[in-house]
Amino acid sequence: MNGLVVGAGEMGRWLADVLGEAGFEVAVTDVDPAVAAAAADVSQGLRAVPVEGEERFDLVCVAVPVPAAEEAIAAAAPRGDRALLDVTGTMADPVTAMREHAPDRERVSLHPLFAADAEPGNVAVVPDSAGPVTDTVRETLAGRDNHLFETTPAEHDRAMETVQTRVHAAVLAYGLAAEEVPEEFHTPVSAGLTELVERVTGGDGRVYADIQAAFGGAEAVAEAARRVAEADRETFRRLYEEA
Repeated sequence: MNGLVVGAGEMGRWLADVLGEAGFEVAVTDVDPAVAAAAADVSQGLRAVPVEGEERFDLVCVAVPVPAAEEAIAAAAPRGDRALLDVTGTMADPVTAMREHAPDRERVSLHPLFAADAEPGNVAVVPDSAGPVTDTVRETLAGRDNHLFETTPAEHDRAMETVQTRVHAAVLAYGLAAEEVPEEFHTPVSAGLTELVERVTGGDGRVYADIQAAFGGAEAVAEAARRVAEADRETFRRLYEEA
């Protein structure tokens, strides 16, 4: 079988590696041809193809930023003869787009809940219309010690509001509010939070901004912080117990 990965960023390159391990002949494309060419240069067996090419594939995988997901799925779907898969980070809109543009093919949405260099981990799966092509990808992910679990688009997107946007907002707020102190003053809690700030801010701010815009949730963190900041002693105790 052969596969095309649309998007040669971090997750696209990771997915190309997964497909190669699954036995696919893999091509990659990107709106920036230089990015696709660079990905092909560093990965044995991976080749770059034009983003608007005519070549068709058994499986087309879309790994683009959240705001570009629906448009990329619409453009790429005609090139997939048997299956379409996305790893764009949201699920409701991509699944709807795949149903619209690939109604007669396998359709699976995946969300690896880790950075590409932090595999293995949990992978959320919406098997909207599963089959042998996408099953091969799922089996390979499981064989790499990932834990795959099935969900729905609504359940996934609702969970992301907590585990991504509210978490990111809380961690960044601490990073913005904290002042530098000598290392020996850090407690286990403050040291852990500082580590989280470094981990979050070590990524790509554009990706985090896309996630924040897609799911919302920062307002709830701001409101919770306001409740804590304005609390008297007894109210603070109650908030502590509530948390």
